[in-house]
Amino acid sequence: MTELSPVLKQATPVVVDHGAGCYLYSTDGTRYLDFTAGIGVTSTGHCHPHVVAAAQAQVAKLIHGQYTTVMHQPLLELTERLGTVLPEGLDSVFYANSGSEAVEAALRLARQATGRPNIVVFHGGFHGRTVAAATMTTSGTRFSAGFSPLMSGVHVAPFPTAFRYGWSEAEATDFALRELDYLLATLTSPAETAAFVVEPMLGEGGYIPGNATFFQGLRERADRHGILVIFDEIQTGFGRTGKFFGHQHFGARPDVITIAKGLASGFPLSGIAASRELMGRAWPGSQGGTYGGNAVACAAAIATLEVIESEHLVDNAAARGARLLSGLRDSAGKAIGDVRGLGLLVGAEFTTATGEPDPETAAAAQRRAVDKGLLLLTCGAYSNVVRMIPPLIVTDDQIDDALAIWSEVLAEL
Repeated sequence: MTELSPVLKQATPVVVDHGAGCYLYSTDGTRYLDFTAGIGVTSTGHCHPHVVAAAQAQVAKLIHGQYTTVMHQPLLELTERLGTVLPEGLDSVFYANSGSEAVEAALRLARQATGRPNIVVFHGGFHGRTVAAATMTTSGTRFSAGFSPLMSGVHVAPFPTAFRYGWSEAEATDFALRELDYLLATLTSPAETAAFVVEPMLGEGGYIPGNATFFQGLRERADRHGILVIFDEIQTGFGRTGKFFGHQHFGARPDVITIAKGLASGFPLSGIAASRELMGRAWPGSQGGTYGGNAVACAAAIATLEVIESEHLVDNAAARGARLLSGLRDSAGKAIGDVRGLGLLVGAEFTTATGEPDPETAAAAQRRAVDKGLLLLTCGAYSNVVRMIPPLIVTDDQIDDALAIWSEVLAEL
């Protein structure tokens, strides 16, 4: 009898029959408030009627039109629509299927465009599971262990993780920028450094936002040395943080962004965006793929953008996120050392009485929440951060329901 790989570990025991909005319904009829959103993917909720209708209509017209062979209307329309939301100057797009593919496409573009071999990533970042993307990932060894040798040319600089260091944000930021300068003086010459690749807010690394001083410091160094700044917006994009893109909180200008997850409400679609001039420096034939820019996924992405705009979901993420963050801080208790986030990306870090990471209590809290009807996930290097990622359509009542369940969970630990 064929079965799924035993290495695939399930975060919950739930077997889903269907989903609607912020809820998932199991095969036994139990309703769950889904604060995982498919790891930040179902931005418009499960099976939003407008997205469903767009996908259904497209399936009846064209499912697959391979986009280096023929063009199709959803691809062209999506590209035009993205121009209304992408950062200024990023007017050229390449599509792929997954976040890892987008990261590798950005890496390839950076190396080809600059003629430089090296990349600087930041400690705690997650960029994917394929070989190059896993080499660039430092949020946990589970993503890169066991299949060495990894890709050469990747160097790691600190991210301003103030809570872990036990410093103020200003102290952590000063340290991170000084260490970046030291790295550029000792490990990778600026003349051999193609790009800085960074998340606006660490995702798998523990839901840790950056800050304006740090990102503007990266931009200044990049401009001084001719290095590209690549923001990995795969988890932080499309309204998730309460801005359309996460880097917009910090006044920092990207040369390239990677996109995926919330772009198409659950259909596989990713991409990179850069200026036409920069994208044109990629080598001919270096971009392509069988399924990239799939017609149904593009139709779903167009509908997703329409829903985000018409239902004011970026503003909703900001307002509901502030309510969630405040409520989690009010209920934190002794087991939680820090609560942090941006918009609807919020994490609670569990620590022991001596301040050490406490993954056991975090796991117990996550399991108890599931038992009470609230789906959550963990993250962080030690898996001691419980994260909440509700769909962008979440309401105040649903936030309050989740907070009530979470308070019950904490009281029982």
